[in-house]
Formats: sequence, structure tokens, C-alpha cells
Amino acid sequence: QVQVVESGGGLVQPGGSLRLSCAASGSIRSINAMGWYRQAPGKERELVASISWSIIWTATNTYYADSVRGRFTISRDNAKNTVYLQMNSLKPEDTAVYYCGAGRQGGEYAYWGQGTQVTVSS
Repeated sequence: QVQVVESGGGLVQPGGSLRLSCAASGSIRSINAMGWYRQAPGKERELVASISWSIIWTATNTYYADSVRGRFTISRDNAKNTVYLQMNSLKPEDTAVYYCGAGRQGGEYAYWGQGTQVTVSS
């Protein structure tokens, strides 16, 4: 089992920045991919960004949705087993509950956090 805990959400003005954190614990050797989804009221959950890595070579691959590319950056701290989502130039349409998931590359995430609210409003 892997436990996933998110933090870092909040209220920010348009154009501002937030950094979300997602800490994984437990059987972390069983995962090699983590990512952030978001769900706004009345909308389907969408993949925002993901990162995957090779267990052996520690190479990483990243993915960004078109709507956030150039504004959001996903990164991983190996020592802390934590993935970050740096969100810059935030827009009101980025308002959503952000969920962190973890699992194996190429498959659906098996482990999920509880979600953290991000609200972009003046």
C-alpha cells in the first residue's frame, strides 16, 4: 500500500502562484508515476500534469495539459518521496479541487490523496 497526502492549496489572486505538495509513503518502490488531476464544479476530472521515472536509471518523463503548459511545473524530490506542482500565472479557470495520484507508468493511478482546494479569485 501507498499513502498519498497533498498540501498547499488555498486562495490566491489571478496572476499569483501556489505550490502543491504530494508526499508518498509506504510501499513506494511499487510506484513509478505520480500526477495531479483537478476537478472543478460541474466538470469532469482532468489530468493536469504527471511525472514518471525509471526505477533503475532515475530518468524522468513529464506531461502537461495544454491549458497549463508554460505556467505549471511538476517536479520530484527523491529524498523526500514528494512531488510538487508549482503553479504560476494562475487564472480563475484553474479553480478546482486538485488530487494527487500515484501508481505505475502507463496504467491508472491506484493510490489517491484526499484532494486540496485551489481557488483563484480577486
